[in-house]
Amino acid sequence: MVKSTQVKTVMAIMINNRKSVVERVQKLLTAWGCTIKTRLGLHDGVLDECSDFGLLILELVGEETQHEELCRKLNLVSGVEAKYMNLSLAE
Repeated sequence: MVKSTQVKTVMAIMINNRKSVVERVQKLLTAWGCTIKTRLGLHDGVLDECSDFGLLILELVGEETQHEELCRKLNLVSGVEAKYMNLSLAE
């Protein structure tokens, strides 16, 4: 019996000064949109009391070189920290 492995790539992006860098981050995410399967954005506050700190969680598809490049470009933005990991589950 051959065992298959399910692999998922997840990226976490912390954003400080969210209001000032959101446009640049959004442009990067749009440019790399074909590699983003799922996107979840979290920040404290609602309406006019929004926090200036945000957290994005991405589920990525595609090649690892693409994930590395997206992560590298996000980390070039001041106030942004991005990291990704591969999770696998042997069946």
